[in-house]
Formats: sequence, structure tokens, C-alpha cells
Amino acid sequence: MSILNINNVHTYYGNIHALKGLTITVEQGEIVTLIGGNGAGKTTTLRTICGLLQPRQGDVFFNGENLNKYKAHEVVYKGISMVPEGRGIFTRLTITENLEMGAYSRNSVQEIKEDMDRVFTLLPRLKERRNQVAGTLSGGEQQMLATGRALMTRPTVLLMDEPSMGLAPVLVELIFDTIEQINKQGVTVLLVEQNAHMALSIAHRGYVLQTGEIVLSDTAKKLKNDPTVQKAYLGIE
Repeated sequence: MSILNINNVHTYYGNIHALKGLTITVEQGEIVTLIGGNGAGKTTTLRTICGLLQPRQGDVFFNGENLNKYKAHEVVYKGISMVPEGRGIFTRLTITENLEMGAYSRNSVQEIKEDMDRVFTLLPRLKERRNQVAGTLSGGEQQMLATGRALMTRPTVLLMDEPSMGLAPVLVELIFDTIEQINKQGVTVLLVEQNAHMALSIAHRGYVLQTGEIVLSDTAKKLKNDPTVQKAYLGIE
């Protein structure tokens, strides 16, 4: 069942035509990845879905409802949350306070406590440092915190923008293991990632973007074996 549909979307930055008739679908329970070079439109796609950018043409549907009329914070209420590129954590707040900020739209103290316990179980390193100021964390820990904060909204769909950026290889593996665990807990994931090899290793399906357009789409396994993808994104000649 399709949970997220982006239909013929055109998004602009001023006069710059960033997305040119983009159409993608995400099925419930999937991990879908968007791969492509810098400037391909990957981050723009996520920002359009979550309401930070409004398309000039085309529609974004979530559970059959058109999201174009909603502002970004209202899209969060609907069940879509984003882990932004660069993490965007509150550096002067503690880990616990950052997680509480993720639950700002919710009222049930008991449910918030349950979800924080769930995040600490999923990301035990955060629990060990729960009272530490977020700005003093390592890059990997900050990525975990940004992910945990997004999970505090109880999302149906999690948008992840370059989660491995700037991380050591051992931490990259940990982040991708975490994404798989999140998905197994029932959260649908739309993943933007420069590390195409890792993204395709955990995704069910993928789309390849070039200058705002889809040029290839298939199962992750088939994309991984596609000669064009291997040469352009996987470093295989």
C-alpha cells in the first residue's frame, strides 16, 4: 500500500528549477533511497515533502491526503518527521531536553516517557549521556540524537537526509544498523544518502536523481548491479 506519493512535482528556488516533474512512491514499511550527485535535488525532495518548500506544480500525498496546503509543523502532526542534513540539534540543551523538544507537539506525559525509553533502548549511547550538553557530543552521537529527536514525534514516515555525512566508517555502519532497526519497528523510511553502497544495502527500492529528474528506479538489488549506477555512484568500473 502506497503511503507517500509525490506526483509531477516542480519545486523552485527563486528562478532555479530544482525539481522537474518529480514522481516517486513509497510503500508502507519500506526503506526507499534517493541517490544522486550534489545538486541532483535529493534534499529539495525531502524539504518539499515536509512542507519547508512549496511546489509550484504537482502534489504530495500522504495516506491519500494532499499535503500542499499544510505548513511544515502541521506535516509533523500528520506523521512525517525529518532528520535534517547537518543534524540541527539544539547545542546548548542536554540530550534529554533535545528529545523533549522532539515531543513538543504531544500532550501525554506517559507516552512521551515511553517513547524516550524506546529511544534510549534503540540508542543506548544517548542514555549513558542523557544529561550531557548536546554541543559536546561527537558527530556520530549528534546524528543519533537528531534521529532520536525525530522519533519522539512518533512518525509514520521518517525522512533522513545524509545521515552518514562526516562520520567515521565504524559509525556509518552503526547509523545504518539503526535505520534498519527503526524500519523493523514499523517506521517507513525515505533515505537521502551520498554513500550509495550503504544506502542500497539496506533499502528495498531506490531512485536515481539527476538535475531534478528521476533517471532510473528499481529494486535496490537491481540498482546495485546496474552498470551505470556502479560506475557513477559505487566506484566500480
